[in-house]
Amino acid sequence: MKKKRVIGTLIALAAAMLISAHPGLAQGPGNQPDLTIDAATRTAVIEGALKNLNDYYVFPEVAKKMDQAIRERVGRKEYDQITSARALSQKLTEHFQEVSHDKHLRVGYSAEVIPVPSGNGEPTAEERERFLGYLRTTNFGFEKVERLPGNVGYLDLRGFTPAEFGAETVVAAMNFLANTDALIVDLRRNGGGDPAMVALISSYLFGPGPVHLNDLYWREGDTTRQWWTLPYVPGKRYGDKKDVYVLTSRRTFSAAEEFTYNLKNLKRATIIGETTGGGAHPGGTRRINDHFQVWVPSGRAINPYSKTNWEGTGVKPDVEVPADQALKVAQVAAMNKVLDKVTDPERKRAIQGAIENVQKELDEMKKKSTP
Repeated sequence: MKKKRVIGTLIALAAAMLISAHPGLAQGPGNQPDLTIDAATRTAVIEGALKNLNDYYVFPEVAKKMDQAIRERVGRKEYDQITSARALSQKLTEHFQEVSHDKHLRVGYSAEVIPVPSGNGEPTAEERERFLGYLRTTNFGFEKVERLPGNVGYLDLRGFTPAEFGAETVVAAMNFLANTDALIVDLRRNGGGDPAMVALISSYLFGPGPVHLNDLYWREGDTTRQWWTLPYVPGKRYGDKKDVYVLTSRRTFSAAEEFTYNLKNLKRATIIGETTGGGAHPGGTRRINDHFQVWVPSGRAINPYSKTNWEGTGVKPDVEVPADQALKVAQVAAMNKVLDKVTDPERKRAIQGAIENVQKELDEMKKKSTP
């Protein structure tokens, strides 16, 4: 895949994943005006979606099956009564996923006209600036960076924004967390994003030696890109000696799952929470016409250790608990590990007291959730 296409795809991917993680921050299908469509538009959308899938979907044989299934539905006139843009996009998404079982794949519409892509596949200066402005309003996905009792670091990360935009925020966050004795990375509301950001943040959690994280295969060009930790990172490394915990939920998706899956396979983190959403096929948005587009998964992750990925299955946690209890469970686990290494009596008592307090809060949560 050419560099310009990669840049455009990553920006589209990050935007789509951030919007899914922050539904209130962008005008999506649920909160924009519906549009009335006629038979000609319906046909154009169906044909345009099928062409894009046949041309770019990561598994060509699955694209053919989707094509056949949709054409059979067209033959049965299943779409003839649809006059709503929202309804058509939802129905096509449902029918494509029925065949592919691919949660990334979806058809969308926009009440505003969708810009025609530039000829070189790179976002225009206006699109780039608008996207950068949006990323600033989300603090590049960094919702909260905090030091919890027991000197446990906490990072609430809501999206893996393109590394070229969010790198300064990564450095600031990791410098703040560098002196903690354990780290909790909260991905319970993280919809994914850029694999380069996954690699950048992961690099802080290892030493300077190269660590193979993941590979991404792309149908276009029949190419595979390897992702490794970086030999140099700005600021302080967290290193590979202190315990790391990753919190997950059913909403944890795509690049957030990659981060989780990578660290689990490398035995670098303990995963606590719920099995994740199950999306391992990156891709990008393809414009169909002025008001419709299709998000086409055109690649797939290949972990260098498991030789597979989490598509359709999600990442299973090491400690399975309801998502709303995951943080408290991680805090207790982290503080107990820290406590084992503490020799100062006064600090030992303080951590023991903190563990008791968090455990009481956790016990209360469990009682309230019991039928």
